[in-house]
Amino acid sequence: MGAALRVAGEALFFSSLFKGNKWTWIGGYAFHAAFLVVILRHLRYFLNPIPEPIALIQPLGIYAGLVLPATAAYLFIRRLIVDRTRYISSIVEDYVLLLLIISIALSGLLLKFVTRPDLINIKAYMLSLMLFRPTTIPLDPIFLIHLSLVLILLIYFPYSKLMHAGGIFFSPTRNQADNPREKRLIAPWAEIKEKQ
Repeated sequence: MGAALRVAGEALFFSSLFKGNKWTWIGGYAFHAAFLVVILRHLRYFLNPIPEPIALIQPLGIYAGLVLPATAAYLFIRRLIVDRTRYISSIVEDYVLLLLIISIALSGLLLKFVTRPDLINIKAYMLSLMLFRPTTIPLDPIFLIHLSLVLILLIYFPYSKLMHAGGIFFSPTRNQADNPREKRLIAPWAEIKEKQ
């Protein structure tokens, strides 16, 4: 039970990051929370009828859409400024990925506040994709940019550091029993040496 609680605490609250650096925890937690709310808000384009919980978070999703690029920019700048973080960061794995997420968020904000595309047409198109009977794609240029960037992110997702989302559940330091003093684990090769 202890290992399950430790994994849950890490996955839901980023407890080790909280212990390590409060400012990074605030930025990272706000980023992940905003990202989750934005994704949940977008479910309205894929579901018909829209479930009540998804309808209820629509106003919150607008604020999350504003928080998302700001926190992603904070994490990007942090990678540039903090020496040890800059040292372990790679251009494609870290910087380009954050710029891609920022671009997706900004193009989404443009769709919400500037261009105002035909949402009925967009929802019809998305539902047609879900049924494997695609209709004509809406031709709003900002929507096409937004959709293309999201598709690039989805293609890149399984090969990137974004897979840390699933990797946390397979981390030995998180999912194994925390009892090294009560029950000492000795590797088979070390057991032979210890008997000598």
